[in-house]
Amino acid sequence: MDAVMGDGRMRPEAALVVLAVAPAFLAKGDAIRLDADIGSILGYVVVGVIVGVLARLLVPGRDPIGILGTIVIGIAGAVLGGWLAGAFFAETEGVDWLASIGVAVVLVLLVRALSRRRRPIWR
Repeated sequence: MDAVMGDGRMRPEAALVVLAVAPAFLAKGDAIRLDADIGSILGYVVVGVIVGVLARLLVPGRDPIGILGTIVIGIAGAVLGGWLAGAFFAETEGVDWLASIGVAVVLVLLVRALSRRRRPIWR
């Protein structure tokens, strides 16, 4: 799957990944160092699947995204939700999951709203 569509626009899932990663790059500047092993990457994917599926179940109706989009939305929701929970609460046990699912629900609604704009009126 390409991040850019045939007409040059970025896919909504790719845009969400950019939005999820941008705060980390802006906060660290040149001192960014990514220490990720295969276990932590698989952990992010598993959490992304769980958060993405829960978010899609909480938002009724059909969504224009597949399983890969669900995983990307879940990972973005988990990263942003965990970051927001840590910014507002000293102890984030349980709160980070709720924040992650809440952010993922907002991202599902955002992708749904953006995909509706591209459809022709006569359909």
